[in-house]
Amino acid sequence: MYTLALVGRPNVGKSALFNRIAEVRQALVRDEPGVTRDRLYAETDWNGHHFQVVDTGGLWEAESDDEMPAYMRRQTMRAIREADVIALVVNAQEDLSAADEAVADLLRKTSKEVLLVANKAEGRVDLTDLYRLGLGDPVPVSATHGLNIGDLLDLVVGRFPGPALEEAAEAPPLIRVAIAGRPNVGKSSLVNRLVGRERTLVTPIAGTTRDVVNVRLDTPAGRLELLDTAGLRRPARIRAELESKTVQRTLEAIRDADLVLLMVSAEDPASHQDLRIASQVVRHHRAAVLVINKADLVPSTRALLPGIRSQFDFLTYAPIVALSVKTGWGVERLWEPMARAHANFGRRVSTGAVNRMLRETVAIVPPPTRHGRPVRLYYGTQVGAAPPHFVFFANDPELVHFSYRRHLERRIRERWDFAGSPVRLSFRPHRTRAEADTPL
Repeated sequence: MYTLALVGRPNVGKSALFNRIAEVRQALVRDEPGVTRDRLYAETDWNGHHFQVVDTGGLWEAESDDEMPAYMRRQTMRAIREADVIALVVNAQEDLSAADEAVADLLRKTSKEVLLVANKAEGRVDLTDLYRLGLGDPVPVSATHGLNIGDLLDLVVGRFPGPALEEAAEAPPLIRVAIAGRPNVGKSSLVNRLVGRERTLVTPIAGTTRDVVNVRLDTPAGRLELLDTAGLRRPARIRAELESKTVQRTLEAIRDADLVLLMVSAEDPASHQDLRIASQVVRHHRAAVLVINKADLVPSTRALLPGIRSQFDFLTYAPIVALSVKTGWGVERLWEPMARAHANFGRRVSTGAVNRMLRETVAIVPPPTRHGRPVRLYYGTQVGAAPPHFVFFANDPELVHFSYRRHLERRIRERWDFAGSPVRLSFRPHRTRAEADTPL
């Protein structure tokens, strides 16, 4: 697949242009420099040409004592090396800066196809000065208003090497895997370990990851789209609007994922923030694997597991994998529980099998009477998957005690393999009088 990389100094509108080309709202857009840090990828197409577009962090104008610009520059240079076509994005409403000229000088030395894109060109702007960059005719666009985006894409696909048209290859379905946890627990390091190279920014600075960074790869667990999320902080620390948007993107990634890898540290495995993130996984009924990172730093992971299981007692369906991202120890053990959890997340059980289980359950342990009224369960069926959702029909759903609901879930899990997956149970009234006289 061909690749278009968007590069330039900070705050020229690269992320807005990325969102416009990809027709998504993936990259965070703010009127301040340095918002984008990682490389963000999205697949798109234009007139039958299938390609991916890459958003990059801004290349900074001068050296700084801050380490972050150096990390971001390294990520941008990787994107330049990977790209087939590079778009240097400048701000058409501002004079050229030393940073613009430095980036242009860098790109002229590459053997890649380079387009000069003058963003924010709505209205009448003079682009004469841009010819000083030596990159040919500037392409005036407005990412915000959609001005000339089609003309830009015509030029982009015309610069791709090889055949004029590239067909999108048939690929197996993607499994969306969100990697969630508090800051600095090792989420980005895990992504890089699984990919086998530095794909996402890893620094000792808490809060390095801001966007949800997506990485696709083929693994023993299937074709995955890893979603490296920003670390969720305590609500009291979420002050700035940018950080609030970052948290919102992380919660959306958890909600939309097929599977969540919930990462905690073996040194402090169940902080209040860890439990809060786990509650989001349960709330949105996501399949999950509990990943204990830094397991090489504790004397015995086996002694650690009972306490972790007790602390995450509301997430008992999630298998636990202890590993060390730094050394690679135990990482290969992730594939089997991930594949199993995803398969169980989409599992379906026939109505006949559900009702056989229900009859046996009621015969052995009948529902307890409540408020002097008997509880009758008539039949059940699975009404959905991902997550598995079972509905049971009763004479009065309000009479079914939560303890019996938990008992039914245990029986379902004993009968079928739902390890790693939540199981939803609902109870509805049975209104057909003739059938109501013949309870199971």
